[in-house]
Amino acid sequence: MEKFIIEGGAKLSGTVRISGSKNAALPIISASLLAEGKTVLHNIPDVKDIKTLIRILEYMGVKVRFERNTLEVDPSGIYRYTAPYEFVSTMRGSICLLGPLLAKYGQARFSMPGGCLIGARPIDLHIKGLKKLGVEVLIEEGYIVGKTPRKLKGSNIFLGGNFGSSVLATANIMCAATMAKGETLIEFAASEPEIVDLAMFLKKMGARIYGEGSHCLRIEGVKNLKSVEYSIIPDRIEAGTYILAGYLTRGSINVKNVVPGHLFSFLDKIEETGVSFKSRKNSIETVPSGRWRSVDVITLPYPGFPTDLQAQMMTYLSLAEGISTVTEKVFPERFIHVAELNRLGANINLDGAKAIIKGVDRFKGSKTMASDLRASAAIVLAGLAAEGETEISRIYHLDRGYENFEQKLVALGAKIKRIKS
Repeated sequence: MEKFIIEGGAKLSGTVRISGSKNAALPIISASLLAEGKTVLHNIPDVKDIKTLIRILEYMGVKVRFERNTLEVDPSGIYRYTAPYEFVSTMRGSICLLGPLLAKYGQARFSMPGGCLIGARPIDLHIKGLKKLGVEVLIEEGYIVGKTPRKLKGSNIFLGGNFGSSVLATANIMCAATMAKGETLIEFAASEPEIVDLAMFLKKMGARIYGEGSHCLRIEGVKNLKSVEYSIIPDRIEAGTYILAGYLTRGSINVKNVVPGHLFSFLDKIEETGVSFKSRKNSIETVPSGRWRSVDVITLPYPGFPTDLQAQMMTYLSLAEGISTVTEKVFPERFIHVAELNRLGANINLDGAKAIIKGVDRFKGSKTMASDLRASAAIVLAGLAAEGETEISRIYHLDRGYENFEQKLVALGAKIKRIKS
């Protein structure tokens, strides 16, 4: 395994270009199975989760070519409809293949999904929606087995869960419904930019989708979908991570290839802490600041504060003046990073799904361990701002979702290197 060694205290400055959105790319790549012919996708991030999905597709017989952030997908040779445990167990996003496989090929056998250890994330909404469309679903020996004895039929589907809407369930049901007979209404659909991007991709293929960006989607089924060329949106979570890196190191970072509107709730909360930034059409530039103020944060489905920036925001608030609270309403158990931040000098206490953060003057370098994708980014941010050396083991989590992370940080002036453990 590999680890990061970070010498903290360097002021980061310069320009960083944000990669394509991993969370948009995974369902869009999966949806490309619905097309007749070869689909070409641009701005695909070169990260481990994408490579895992490619391995699953190749196992199924799909022809895939990935080079310089462009991915070609040709499903004409597919002959397997199974995604085995050894692939799926490392990446929950692979569940996005379920809807497209059932819609076009009428069958799918999928290992129960894995991913980061951030609490239980049941797939009941996926199964509920697919059953409404006419899929027969069984759970056999840890596998989801779906069959469609006849053509899928449109239906009215409510996708609200205990913690709001589900992005992956919305993606799966939307893909399946594009080829169902008649009309499908999805109530309490996810409205994240990644779902809008998927809808725009499907519409370019010939799907009839209305209401993307709202919590109510209407889909009129079509008989077939054509292959297209499409470019993925920028990764708003990666953008938010670099914006926080700028403030934490008291530097000016120009974050380019970003859609500021996708980060509205995050930027609003940043402004509330008393710092400022320059927002342009496709970029956000941090303005160096002294110490910032404490705030209260509640994570919610989009357009609320994103749960995928919760850990990084907690690093930022650990150096704020005063007491902040962070309440996690999407994944209530997503606080694995708290112990590691406290190891670096933070003062964070947990009260159920709420973290109480008493601001400290500084972080101090220490040995730490990454535990999931976004928690790992939070620890890196703390290490960049810390006095002395920080060692972060198990950094393979970061490779799942951040493209060339340390290279981009080094280009901004960070003292970070990757070494063998």
